[in-house]
Amino acid sequence: MAVSTGKYRKKVVDMRMLKLEIRRILKTKLTIILLIAAVGLTFIMAYLPVTYVKTSYMDSEGNSIEVTGKDAIAYDKQVQKEIEGEITDSDFENAVRHYQECLSSYGVTKTNELPNGVYEKEIYPYEPLYRSIMYGFADPVTGIVPTIRDIPVEKAGNFYAECEKNLETLMKLEQKDNPKAQQDALERYEHVEKPYKFYPGYNTDALDYQILLSFVIMTLCVVIAAPVFSSDYQSEADAILRCTKYGRSKLATTKIISALLISSVVYAICIGLYLIISNSMFGWECTGTSVQMLYSVINLVNMNLGELQFCVAAAGLITVLATVSLTLFLSSRFKNVVVSLGISLMICILPIVFYIALPNDVATRVNVFIPSSGVGLVTSILSSLVDFVYLSVGKISVWLPYVMVGIGIIEIPVFVLGAVGSYMRYKK
Repeated sequence: MAVSTGKYRKKVVDMRMLKLEIRRILKTKLTIILLIAAVGLTFIMAYLPVTYVKTSYMDSEGNSIEVTGKDAIAYDKQVQKEIEGEITDSDFENAVRHYQECLSSYGVTKTNELPNGVYEKEIYPYEPLYRSIMYGFADPVTGIVPTIRDIPVEKAGNFYAECEKNLETLMKLEQKDNPKAQQDALERYEHVEKPYKFYPGYNTDALDYQILLSFVIMTLCVVIAAPVFSSDYQSEADAILRCTKYGRSKLATTKIISALLISSVVYAICIGLYLIISNSMFGWECTGTSVQMLYSVINLVNMNLGELQFCVAAAGLITVLATVSLTLFLSSRFKNVVVSLGISLMICILPIVFYIALPNDVATRVNVFIPSSGVGLVTSILSSLVDFVYLSVGKISVWLPYVMVGIGIIEIPVFVLGAVGSYMRYKK
């Protein structure tokens, strides 16, 4: 009975310490400002991609009308409603036939030679299919995209089989020394759900802004986490705290849990709000669109848009926690807040610097070990998901997204344990 009572009291004390530490972090003026800024930026960044949607059409009198934002989204949904849902081989075949017959009936070879209003009425409703067909039949060696006029109708009727052939050729070129990577890519594509699904209206800029928001939140969380240990060193409060009954390891653990918990909650709230606002404006039905219809039709990701959003969000959370964990480790090592914050912020932008300064293959291998790379503006998990990059060691080849997430998961406990150990060993 006494043992049980002791354990209960210990848990109560632990919870009180955690609450006090969370309250201590949250009540600072800087933290309050940063949290308000994070929520405000979430609303702004969720709305901005909508403003980038533009389209134009000819009215009945031959006047060119340009619409933007919600009006453009509504227009696309209305005009392209006929092709929404599953896109079969026959749909691609019929689209190519319609395109070629349309140009032939007007005696032209290019769409810009069509009479006013014809493109908007006859071609634009099938434009997403034409874009997919061109990239699906692009020359895997040169990357040259054919015109719809030059694609045989019967070949378009074997769209998915042709995509698989092009993927095989592409992987032999990009991973010529890694047959395992070639085989893995083909197996992944075989498991991609077909036929693809498409729902008009979505703009992929919204996914880019999701990554950008994750980067911003990560940076704000780093600013919040940097003083956790350093400020106590600087104010010499740690000398008092270490002398308490629950000093050293328990205190360090409490500080770390508080910072990680705050970071997780802030990230979840902001990204959750972002996705709710964004999907509401573009239309929730768009989340059923296959990733291949948004990016390259030859893609290894077996997901629709909604699943991709969740995957990117989850990977972003891992990135944020790994980066904050590293920040806490640096905070435990340096007694000056400015130093720990400066190094942490430098690490946030380091993947971008390496991407610009180093060859692509070298930058990729280096960046996977930098915690912040998962939400880097040019090195994100999203970029790796829509690419064919594999990292190979000997006979082992692993798809880049798996490497990035795996290393991020490993780094969190490594940096956390490092922070605890560093705090316990710290001497003035």
